[in-house]
Amino acid sequence: MFAVIKTGGKQYRVAANDTITIATLEGEAGSAVTFGDVLLFTNGEGTTQVGAPLLSGISVTGEIVSHGRDAKVIAFKKRRRQNSRRKRGHRQHHTVVRITGISA
Repeated sequence: MFAVIKTGGKQYRVAANDTITIATLEGEAGSAVTFGDVLLFTNGEGTTQVGAPLLSGISVTGEIVSHGRDAKVIAFKKRRRQNSRRKRGHRQHHTVVRITGISA
């Protein structure tokens, strides 16, 4: 059994006991979170439901494991022979979520 959910502008394929890294969510570590935007659902017997665009009556629950920041991404621009260069770094915030179940 798995589902495809949408959160933070991205889509994730999740099943029970999966751990996913997503964009930052509100909440503390250990708190429960529910994802209502389910795009696709497949049960154990092979029946698949596809939403147009979302499915109703199906939700995915999870538990926030931790909050953190990704590795640094360097944006370096150099204009040759102009003595011009610029270096910027960025670290995106993320949340690690453990999927506890899919309720249909």
